[in-house]
Amino acid sequence: MPDLKTNFAGITSPNPFWLASAPPTNSGYQVMKAFDAGWGGAVWKTLGVPIVNVSSRYGGVNYKDKRLVGLNNIELITDRPLKDNLDDIEEVKKHFPDHAVVASLMVQSKAEWHQIVKDVENAGCDGIELNFGCPHGMCERGMGSAVSQNPDVLTTLTKWVMEVANVPVIVKLSPNITDIRVPARAAKAGNADAISLINTVQSLVGVDIDNFVPYPVVDGKSTNGGYCGPAVKPIGLNMVKECAQDELTNLPISGIGGIENWRDAVEYILLGSANVQVCTAVMHYGFGIIREMISGLEQYMIDKSFNTVDEMVGLALPNVKSWENLNLSYKVIADINDSKCIGCDLCYVACDHGAHQAIGLNKDTRIPYIIDENCVGCNLCSLVCPVEECITMKQVDSGKEEVTWKERTDKDDIPKTFNDKLAGGIGHFVPKPGDAFKK
Repeated sequence: MPDLKTNFAGITSPNPFWLASAPPTNSGYQVMKAFDAGWGGAVWKTLGVPIVNVSSRYGGVNYKDKRLVGLNNIELITDRPLKDNLDDIEEVKKHFPDHAVVASLMVQSKAEWHQIVKDVENAGCDGIELNFGCPHGMCERGMGSAVSQNPDVLTTLTKWVMEVANVPVIVKLSPNITDIRVPARAAKAGNADAISLINTVQSLVGVDIDNFVPYPVVDGKSTNGGYCGPAVKPIGLNMVKECAQDELTNLPISGIGGIENWRDAVEYILLGSANVQVCTAVMHYGFGIIREMISGLEQYMIDKSFNTVDEMVGLALPNVKSWENLNLSYKVIADINDSKCIGCDLCYVACDHGAHQAIGLNKDTRIPYIIDENCVGCNLCSLVCPVEECITMKQVDSGKEEVTWKERTDKDDIPKTFNDKLAGGIGHFVPKPGDAFKK
């Protein structure tokens, strides 16, 4: 069997699946329940000067029959006294000495940072995560995401912690920024041992159109919150990739954002995460999802002949290039399996209205067909098709040698004027405007 044990920046755990700092790690009861279910680690709900929360705290985004595609929360850091949390951490480590317990921290002054670091270390935590990502409530006080958005401050605060820390220190980054590499490099400059990302995305998830107030509603008012769940996974994957490919960052990464199953976790790992953290999926389905995550990862590793998680980290990175380095001569076109087609016309409408008018309809059978010479291989038809593998993309010979935009630029072989004959669409079929009225 593959070995799922990980060593993340010096923090060991039985597997790469950690709970992110959030409501599921609010107490020792929850963390021990999670460890008993099979989770490898937990980042404690952020500790600091306790706050007072509001009610209600969550807003959800549903899509068709899928509940909680996205979750918005306006809950802040812990509202429990520090001593209660420290007592819980000690108790958890007594029962689960081999599991990772990481204390998430957020305070303001240097003295507070030094004191709380000592407190959580004395309680037995295996590592520290600096919460520089929270996008609501705390950032208005100069904490949370406000720190990620100011690299000089991030570096300074990280150095304060590193002055006294005896356990590995992880800096948690906010996605609410133009270039995620900037705070990542600031964490590196502050001598952090690792980074974690992403925290939640600043958002409003909807509006009560009868009462004119966004969700969640607090006595007729609302505020922006942090968006998480499956909908943010593409953002998280991209930002993890950005940091993993950045030579000036060069720190271990804990991947966070929209992870619901083992496949999601593998995607993060292949893009550079050494482990992953999960929150929303647990809030939705409970701690028990870890069983499928572990078994799925184990089977994937067996199928791919991986012995350890470390062997997987970053394997997809060499295949992520800037657009200018993609092969302009590579060509695919759509292929429809008539025997699987249900005649829903979704592909035809999508192509005709939203793409390149490369699909026709058989007038008798209503079965669509591809007009090969018009197809640019955009994939839209295969994405909207409700039948698995009814529409696939097949590679065809373009008759051209491999060339990239960068290579063409270097050869001065690119369009330079508005009506340049080198434009990529020259010769491609486009219906006449008046054809729009034809039935």
